[in-house]
Amino acid sequence: MTVNRRDSSTVKAGDGTVTVSGWVQDIRNLGGISFVILRDRFGTLQITLPKKKVDPELFATLTTLPRESVVSVTGEVKESNQTELGVEIIPSSFVLESEAGTPLPLGVVDKVNAEMDTRLNHRFMDLRKPEVRAVFELKSLMMRLITEAMEEKGFVQVCTPKIGASGAEGGATLFKVDYFGKPAYLAQSPQLYKQMLMSTGLDRVFEMAPAFRAENSNTNRHVTEFISFDGEMSWIGSMADVMSMMEEIMDHVIRGLKEKGAHWLSVMGKEISVPVRPYPVLTYSECLAMVNGAGLPLKDGDDLGTEGEKIVGDIMSQKGYDMYFIAEYPSEAKPFYIMEKDGTEYCMSFDLDYKGQEISSGGQREHRYDRLVERMEKLGLDPEDFGFYLDAFRYGMPPHGGWGIGIERVLVKMLDLPNVREAILFPRDPSRLSP
Repeated sequence: MTVNRRDSSTVKAGDGTVTVSGWVQDIRNLGGISFVILRDRFGTLQITLPKKKVDPELFATLTTLPRESVVSVTGEVKESNQTELGVEIIPSSFVLESEAGTPLPLGVVDKVNAEMDTRLNHRFMDLRKPEVRAVFELKSLMMRLITEAMEEKGFVQVCTPKIGASGAEGGATLFKVDYFGKPAYLAQSPQLYKQMLMSTGLDRVFEMAPAFRAENSNTNRHVTEFISFDGEMSWIGSMADVMSMMEEIMDHVIRGLKEKGAHWLSVMGKEISVPVRPYPVLTYSECLAMVNGAGLPLKDGDDLGTEGEKIVGDIMSQKGYDMYFIAEYPSEAKPFYIMEKDGTEYCMSFDLDYKGQEISSGGQREHRYDRLVERMEKLGLDPEDFGFYLDAFRYGMPPHGGWGIGIERVLVKMLDLPNVREAILFPRDPSRLSP
């Protein structure tokens, strides 16, 4: 039997003659026998070349190829107790699809660690490493699981503009572009549009798409382009309904990754735990007391910041919680569309934190037109700049709320990766615009 173009995960004893394709990962010459390790997306296969049993020209050519050359090898599948898959291939012919140049710009199986900049400059080679590529297999699975969860909850997937006339959260972190001679901006989030959709009858919507922040921050948790998972839902009684929905979705996603992503987790040598439910809800004031008690002097209204978040995360971890909400932030610290908590200086907002880092912001929105305009003016915004948005509130808007989650931040915390750039194929930050 001849089977064409098999991948490494499907080759098994009894297949007869097969053709497999991949990259030459390594070659070992041991005198009378040589081994070529062929790698594809799913793993590696051993091509075994007994010098006296294969064509001399085939032996000489295949065993002297530069590493990372791309070949298609045809041969007979044999059982082997010396290989991980329990099989090896004795080649009868091969096609050199593409010969790799030398030296390689970056090692694939070498044990020498490369700097992050070197890896990103040669990302195509870096991604050939199974443990690096596994991150993106898991990221893809995460996005499928999100879609699955949202559809089960009755959400409609939408696509909103990424070029707009104004920003959702002010101008300080906006990328300005020339739009046919008019000023325009790359979207910080789909916030304004998903809220407008709440007035249409599409009462549950979600989106996974790029978002852009012109923050000149060179940290291991900030980039200028990321994937944001946004949801918005109508007919809520309070922000607790939104938090409850988020908890169910995150639980579905993390459980799914643990189960369906087991292979890729093993490639990385990682294990993930499912956060304990229900996720605790802390108030901003309670967190402020935790932070002050740990010796970090913050006053009411201050951002908890990276250090404050870590302190809260450590305390919650000791209590057995990896994921928790921080709610009721000071009104002045949150955008204009967040509903104020009547009679207080706080608002109906929350963050979802995971292992001491914010991965999401959300809250109950102000759906009453007069109060929304009043809040805009209080924060120094001109309502006339948001006419297209306010029109949706002028003619009947249900109570609603929603969230935005940074996909990469979730992945980084779940896998304990050292840098958010590890979870982005081609990262963009203040110093990187290529490749």
